[in-house]
Amino acid sequence: QVQLVESGGGLVQAGGSLRLSCAASGRTFSSYVMGWFRQAPGKEREFVAAISKGGTRTYYGDSVKGRFTVSRDNTKNAVFLQMNSLKPEDTAVYSCAGVFRGGWEVPVTADAYDYWGQGTQVTVSS
Repeated sequence: QVQLVESGGGLVQAGGSLRLSCAASGRTFSSYVMGWFRQAPGKEREFVAAISKGGTRTYYGDSVKGRFTVSRDNTKNAVFLQMNSLKPEDTAVYSCAGVFRGGWEVPVTADAYDYWGQGTQVTVSS
């Protein structure tokens, strides 16, 4: 079982940057595919990014490609989301998620993930 705690959210002006962190408990973090999702008020949860167990493969939602970068440090049980060129439409609660995978699959849908953090608010002002 994995417990996830996000940090790094806040208020930033459009065009600015934020770096989110997600700290994971447990000794088998390197066996978990990790993802980032976001949900804005009145909207459905949206896929942001995902990263393979070893960190060599990354996937992004269309709305964040070229602006966001997901990474992980398995020695520190942590996953990160670097967000650049932020836009007001990026405003949402961002959550990290994890799922144990024995193979090569990297899910990009929320229903595939078993463990979730509590979320961190990101607000981008215009």
